[in-house]
Amino acid sequence: MVQAYILIQTEVGKATAVARQIGKVEGVISAEDVTGPYDVIVRAEATTIDELGRLVVAQVQQVEGITRTLTCPVVNL
Repeated sequence: MVQAYILIQTEVGKATAVARQIGKVEGVISAEDVTGPYDVIVRAEATTIDELGRLVVAQVQQVEGITRTLTCPVVNL
């Protein structure tokens, strides 16, 4: 399994709705509102890095209210 953190910036006042919607997506482990330069942090998993990319582009980025995402795959060094 490949896991990643997805850092999300949202439109003003949309963080809670975005986190709630993304939390329903298959492959999302958690989606939480945070403070700082990002509004929502998501932990997701998929079987391959390509599948993870499709999850982000086809499902996460399509949620209304998102302005920018940054995907950070987890590595085991």
